[in-house]
Amino acid sequence: MLKRKILHISFLFVGVILVCNAQKQDVLKVNIDRDITYQTIDGFGASDAWRCQFVGEYWPEEKKERIAELLFSKEVDANGSPKGIGLSIWRFYIGSGTSEQGEGSGIKNEWRRAESFIDVKGNYDWNKQKGQQWFLNKAKSYGVDKLLAFSISAPVHWTLNGKGYNDDIVSGELNLKEDKYDDYAAFMVRVLEYFKSQNIHFDYISPINEPQWEWEKKTQEGTPATNENIVKLTQLLNTEIEASNLDTKIVLAEAADLRWLYSNFNKPKRGNQIEYFFGKNGTVKDLDHIKKTISGHSYFTTWPVDSLIAIRQKLNKKLENHNIDYWQSEFCILEKTDDIGSGHKRDLGMNTALYVARLIHADLSLANASSWQWWTALTNADFKDGLIYLDSGLSDDLFNLDAMKTNGDYNDSKLLWAFGNYARFVRPGMVRVQISLNQNKSVKERYNSVMLSAYEDSKTSKMVIVAINYADKDKIIDLSNYSINAQYRTSKEENLQKISIKDKKHMLIKARSVNTFTGTY
Repeated sequence: MLKRKILHISFLFVGVILVCNAQKQDVLKVNIDRDITYQTIDGFGASDAWRCQFVGEYWPEEKKERIAELLFSKEVDANGSPKGIGLSIWRFYIGSGTSEQGEGSGIKNEWRRAESFIDVKGNYDWNKQKGQQWFLNKAKSYGVDKLLAFSISAPVHWTLNGKGYNDDIVSGELNLKEDKYDDYAAFMVRVLEYFKSQNIHFDYISPINEPQWEWEKKTQEGTPATNENIVKLTQLLNTEIEASNLDTKIVLAEAADLRWLYSNFNKPKRGNQIEYFFGKNGTVKDLDHIKKTISGHSYFTTWPVDSLIAIRQKLNKKLENHNIDYWQSEFCILEKTDDIGSGHKRDLGMNTALYVARLIHADLSLANASSWQWWTALTNADFKDGLIYLDSGLSDDLFNLDAMKTNGDYNDSKLLWAFGNYARFVRPGMVRVQISLNQNKSVKERYNSVMLSAYEDSKTSKMVIVAINYADKDKIIDLSNYSINAQYRTSKEENLQKISIKDKKHMLIKARSVNTFTGTY
């Protein structure tokens, strides 16, 4: 008992020293102008792609229940810290049937194949995709605000080459037989109708994914598509949704690189998508079930910092000219950077978490993204592509995919919790408002130091401030003008931990941390 008391006093002493030293620093005054408003938030999300199929179907109930809690829960523990990150959007993948093809699919890794609800004879089997349906039902039971269904290939028996990926048969065009466009649209709506009958309503349907890539590699399902292909499929999809009396909105077009949203970027038939779909002569902008939003992926636009900033400023200018919203709808680490290296090798620590937090900040504050969505919620790869990391539990063979199908270990990441600094507190319907610090720094300089964004809910008077400290030194901010009642911090030592507030004039923003402040206005 004496040892525990001494240890407790030691921690208190260290804490006092940290605060005292922090107060000697320059205090950065926070200024919020609620009269200057920006985008309304639609939500923060992730997808069930690939890994949820086995975890949801075969893993022990206790383990998958905790994984669902980490992703979806809005509850807090006895200390007031969140039990999960409270995702507000869940992306459900509609597979194309490469799982049923097995080795014949050409895709060697079965974790990257997917089942299909429809077979070659046109029969539906709603017992398919059981694992994904388990997570979908959990998302609903936790009260996830929005559900999105997405497809990245037509069912394989309708494609030109009978595969879920592209090859030399198709060149830049949708891998779909000409007489199967209407069947493909009807299939997607039939999926929506079935789940509606199960009391699961999909708010959004995304029919095309990264159409600028050729998808010729035998690694996963996918297809290229021209803008013209997309328009044709979207018009048929809109008609099918209308006939079904669903109110699901279609979201386009999941561009593989943000530059294809506002320019041709060397692919004129697949680029300049804002103008093509929503410009003066856009052919889908007036469809009843189109959401006036363009979706893009932030891959290959995050490094160096100059490019991170400039690309989003150009995107925002194009968006403003066409008066439409923007979703960042998929991201994981792919490009090689000086800060965190490439996507290869897992990183459950703060370096990747901070890198992604800075990207989220850029997409929200420079491009005015109304939604930000991560790629795969779960990963079993030695790669920076998951929020939760799976392994086999076998110390000598951690990435044994066969063993991992039915059981294994799961590991949260600092990225999960840093994403939660946004997802858990910045809720759908909140509006971003102007916030600044009394410091003379350029945008680029701020992106290597303190970055702030602020959000408010006019219905509840709630206010949320997210503060990222990318620097290696602690920073102090003054929030004394605002009714802040809680701080939640993700750092090397903390996972969205609730911090008691004692001095709003000297709020500690620890080095290399992501912080959320909540209160009222």
